[in-house]
Amino acid sequence: MNKKKSDRRVPEPASRVPELEHAKNAVLNSLDSLQSRRSYKHAMNEFVKWYCSAARLAFNRTVVLQYRTFLEKKVLAAAIINVRLAAVRRLAYEAADAGLLSPDVAAGIRRVRGVRQIGHRVGNWLSIEQGHTLLYAVSPKGLRGKRDAAMLSLLLGCGLRRSEAIGLTCERIQRREGHWAIVDLVGKAGHVRTVPVPAWVKDRIDAWTTAARIDGGAVFRSIRKNGVIWGDGVTQNVIWYVVRKCAQRAGIEKLAPHDLRRSCARWCHASGGELEQIQFLLGHASVLTTERYIGCKQNLTQPVNDRITLAGRT
Repeated sequence: MNKKKSDRRVPEPASRVPELEHAKNAVLNSLDSLQSRRSYKHAMNEFVKWYCSAARLAFNRTVVLQYRTFLEKKVLAAAIINVRLAAVRRLAYEAADAGLLSPDVAAGIRRVRGVRQIGHRVGNWLSIEQGHTLLYAVSPKGLRGKRDAAMLSLLLGCGLRRSEAIGLTCERIQRREGHWAIVDLVGKAGHVRTVPVPAWVKDRIDAWTTAARIDGGAVFRSIRKNGVIWGDGVTQNVIWYVVRKCAQRAGIEKLAPHDLRRSCARWCHASGGELEQIQFLLGHASVLTTERYIGCKQNLTQPVNDRITLAGRT
């Protein structure tokens, strides 16, 4: 009896050479961030799909150069091409580390450069007035409104990433040195930091957890259409939906959750916050990343060195 075509599941692309499949698993197991695993998995699957689409040489530098040319002809953004090439280089590294690929071949693949990226991506920042409008676009009535207000407050006031917000637990919010803080928050690449929580953010978190009767575990939970809380957490898509819905109500176009993190950094800097402290708040490994988030530019109308006064003989 023949099976229906609809019952056949399309498997993920498999490679003709074993080092790619083994290396794929090794790469994914070496990544701590869920977002990085998703991005690299997609990039590696795309490469394997292209690799198996025609008769090619063994996995080597020439093949990777051909793949880069293929990506450039698709007129993809430089950032996308570079991410995909980074995933391929990581494949070569893991394959060589496992003894599945010659170290010389792997070194040749790792020398394949990415595409030159002209300029840099400009983020979207909100003004204080827009942040206020966005936050108060949420109706404080009902469980859903209280939860959404607490989510937006954390993103705007603490600069959390989506993954950090959905992973936040009640036990992490503690009093330290007379101030509320999220203690030992594990962020991107496994970096651990402590995030101060402003009083107005804590008030909205308390309003949500009290109404939802949450005293432990994940702070944010799913809510059914009938208003019943269920499950032990939410997905990142929930935060996307909340930000998009509230942005529409506030009349703000093209707003992403990460834009709230950028806005938090700029507001801290505009209010006199030190760059080093903002770096601690956001959990950046490099201060250069923090500078990009703030969008710093030189102020020639009020130069910082005008504040220097040296008394001496004339």
